[in-house]
Amino acid sequence: MIEFKRPDGQTAQGWLVEPAQPQGAPGLVLIQEWWGLNDQIKGVARAYAQAGYRVLVPDLYRGQSTVEAEEAEHLMNALDFADAASQDIRGAVLHLQASGSTRLGVTGYCMGGALTLLSACFSPELAAAVAWYGFPPLEYIDATKIRAAVMGHFATQDAFFPVATVPVLEAKLKDAGVSTTFHTYEAMHAFANETQVDPHRVPTNRYDPACAALAMERTLAFLRQHLG
Repeated sequence: MIEFKRPDGQTAQGWLVEPAQPQGAPGLVLIQEWWGLNDQIKGVARAYAQAGYRVLVPDLYRGQSTVEAEEAEHLMNALDFADAASQDIRGAVLHLQASGSTRLGVTGYCMGGALTLLSACFSPELAAAVAWYGFPPLEYIDATKIRAAVMGHFATQDAFFPVATVPVLEAKLKDAGVSTTFHTYEAMHAFANETQVDPHRVPTNRYDPACAALAMERTLAFLRQHLG
């Protein structure tokens, strides 16, 4: 865990993973799911670091995490999304920039997917943003402020983020001149989270290894294109 400054001067914490060759490596801010900064998202961070990125996961819940959906929903609903996007996440972006990464991206899953799109509105330093099965209410997105190229991965059977909204979101971004690439998968919510395998624990979520692998392959190619 490290500490970094938010734009408002307050201090935030995050989990930093460095690649084998950190000098001059691109920076990637990774945003947690609604569960919190847990072992699963740390594993995702390690995977991106192995691909050559300096990865910083801001601790949006200030040390809290859970495995229970009801508690996760409580934690998410208590989060100030505008503050998280404009302060914690932008602070993480600026920290990576100040510590040597000149090429910067953001990615996130579930709640983190929604925050990925919001943070792209607040961080003009970003060159790439990848949202995984999540988006905020579309009226909260000021697409005219997004400078990053955007990729999105969405599930056709998502109970939280209806796939019918995806073309509307895509049109909003493209109408503002945002470079946008969206993919949909015949899958359920959280299809890239390898812990979501028990249909009785969280019936809305289901890991799909084939969809997860394809989405990750597309994401890494996208990041290489825009970040190197």
